[in-house]
Amino acid sequence: MHTMWKGTISFGLVNIPVKMHAATENKDVSLRQLHKECKSPIKYEKVCPVCEKEVGTEDIVKGYEYAKNKFVILDEEDLAELKKEQEDKAVEIIDFVKLEDIDPIYFEKSYYLSPNEGGSKAYGLLRAALEESGKIGVAKMMIRSKEQLAVIRIYKNALVVETIHYPDEVRDVKEVPNIPENVELAKKELDTAKMLIDQLTTEFEPDKYKDEYRTALVELIEEKKNTDQTTTAKDKPKPDNVTDLMGALQASLDRAKKDKPKPSQPKKKKGTTKKKAAQ
Repeated sequence: MHTMWKGTISFGLVNIPVKMHAATENKDVSLRQLHKECKSPIKYEKVCPVCEKEVGTEDIVKGYEYAKNKFVILDEEDLAELKKEQEDKAVEIIDFVKLEDIDPIYFEKSYYLSPNEGGSKAYGLLRAALEESGKIGVAKMMIRSKEQLAVIRIYKNALVVETIHYPDEVRDVKEVPNIPENVELAKKELDTAKMLIDQLTTEFEPDKYKDEYRTALVELIEEKKNTDQTTTAKDKPKPDNVTDLMGALQASLDRAKKDKPKPSQPKKKKGTTKKKAAQ
């Protein structure tokens, strides 16, 4: 399993060298956008709207827009220094809370933790302490250039880091429109709804839930592939030497016309001008 982060987690005076691994993976079926006419993949380019030309990675800087079209430029060196300052710190568990105290709306992404060299005993100590106490740890850590609030808990004998949103990242539920405050319900309606819930109540077995759309999409792709309903993207045509030569000659001709000085206009004689004016 790929290691995406190495560091140290501490609680009190106990330091645990750990490795972090992604606990989940995205299995969405990725579809490319093709040009309908020639079935070639669409290319997305980074273009400056002012200069009207494509820009490369080396020509791009990062900026924060603090007002309309006004930016603070942030150098890569500045960002790298900030990132290093945070990454060099040990991930310290700052609080212990009950898992049920955190609403699921705060949870974001899961990562497995494994002990790094020499960390097995301390890893086991934290795992046992969390299991015996029924608590989870709350900590801060840097992941992909962002300081994350996270919890550390046990999942099937492994320690897991769950990144969670900061409170200001969770939108106020009061902003949701058209939520009814009080709804009058007949007792019979409520009893029937509760009875239905009781009939459908069971133990959670995650293996029985399948992504039916993804399965059907994969089957459709395989069916089309096996029945030769496929296409091959065409290579971009390369101009031949004649085209290159004509293009170079035309470009040279256009430039020569542009750079050619305009003929000077002959100066009018003063006497002629006065004579015409007198007439």
